[in-house]
Amino acid sequence: MGPPSRTNAHRQPPPPMLPPRQRPPPGGLRPADPILAKNLDKGKEKVGDCSDMSLLDIAKGEVDVISQRLKNLSDEFLERLKNELRLILEEADGDELLILQKLIQIRGDLTEKTLIGAHRVQLEILVATKTGMQAYLHQSIRLSQISLVRIFLFKRCRNIECQSQLPADDCNCKICANTEGFCSLCMCMSCTKFDFEGNTCRWIGCDQCSHWTHTDCAVRDGRIGMGADEKKGEGTAEMMIFRCGACGGTSEMLGWVKDIFEVCAPGWDRQGLMRELDFVTKIFRGSLDSRGRRLSWICEDVLEKIKGGMVESVACRVLMLFFQELEIESSRHKFEEIGRLAPEEACNRISEVLQEAITKMKKVEEERDGMLKKARLDLEACDRELEDKAREIMELKKERKQKKEETEKLEKMVREKEAEADSWEQKAIEAREEAEKVLQSISLSKSHKANEEQRGSGGFLQLNSFE
Repeated sequence: MGPPSRTNAHRQPPPPMLPPRQRPPPGGLRPADPILAKNLDKGKEKVGDCSDMSLLDIAKGEVDVISQRLKNLSDEFLERLKNELRLILEEADGDELLILQKLIQIRGDLTEKTLIGAHRVQLEILVATKTGMQAYLHQSIRLSQISLVRIFLFKRCRNIECQSQLPADDCNCKICANTEGFCSLCMCMSCTKFDFEGNTCRWIGCDQCSHWTHTDCAVRDGRIGMGADEKKGEGTAEMMIFRCGACGGTSEMLGWVKDIFEVCAPGWDRQGLMRELDFVTKIFRGSLDSRGRRLSWICEDVLEKIKGGMVESVACRVLMLFFQELEIESSRHKFEEIGRLAPEEACNRISEVLQEAITKMKKVEEERDGMLKKARLDLEACDRELEDKAREIMELKKERKQKKEETEKLEKMVREKEAEADSWEQKAIEAREEAEKVLQSISLSKSHKANEEQRGSGGFLQLNSFE
């Protein structure tokens, strides 16, 4: 069904920026809302001087007046205004954003002629407020003035990586004609949101008009169900189909999933493969067709096995084998149909089917041989890796043992040094005590000698005095 992937030009991620936030659905003001009424009354007050410039002033003020005032403000002040709006946009459902959007919505002077002369920051704030996207406030996003004006007026796609003229491809379907700002190249028909994912079952494309829908949105809105594929004509067996909301056409789902997995599955990582299997399970969960039911069961089984440790490549092979079996079954059914044809026509059909079957069987056999060979090589590589890991473990154990011995040797040396230090410390204490004793003995000896000398000297003086 349709191309297996969406246009890469519209799915690649933009320069680093915060994720886009969708603008609220259009609608008129509700004067009965007391919060809105109160804030709108504030917005009608007279604009003050440059130092009092606010987001409300930009949302309600005349374009040329505000533009002139912004020219007199510093770059730092303008950046603060943008930062204030970023904080408001982070709370996308807040009253402040709703008030600013309502003020912009009710204005009739915001035309291409007036906006082309707006100040750059003024225009960025108006576009970011109307679309609810912070990307237009980032310095790395530098769109031309006219591009911003056309995005504001919904004449160009608000997806920075798309920016197609609207309506895209001059489409006049009811969705492109009636949904303001809708781009059929990158937006979902149901929720009008866009993202940068490609090569995935998350998006379903219509075979006839190439409009896109989120798988979750299609399941929720009942656009996926049993029916006959219009391309195969009436009388064909019912299968799981997608009904486009734009053109009303139908697209067969089983072949679409097969194409997606054959082309894109090798590039999915573990989490990506699990997510894709979950999408396929959602699509075919209510299938009344035996092939759709089997695909849903296989996806559920493979998903559980992946959670239990199955390798992604093996899981992909299981799905590929299932799709190949479906092709063989289709050939068998063709043989059964041939039995009801005229002999000559039946012979021609038999020859065609046999040739087709032989080609497919050879292809299946080659693929199975290739898969078996690859599995054997993977097993050998795994064995070699295990051997290498075992050697690494042995070397690590040996190195750990050596480190442990070295550590024990160092600890022993440390203990010996500590014991030696304790011994020397004890000897130092003993030497200090011995020295103190010697000093004390010398001091006592000197004191005793001094006393004797003093007594001798005193007796001599007394003798002289007596004489």
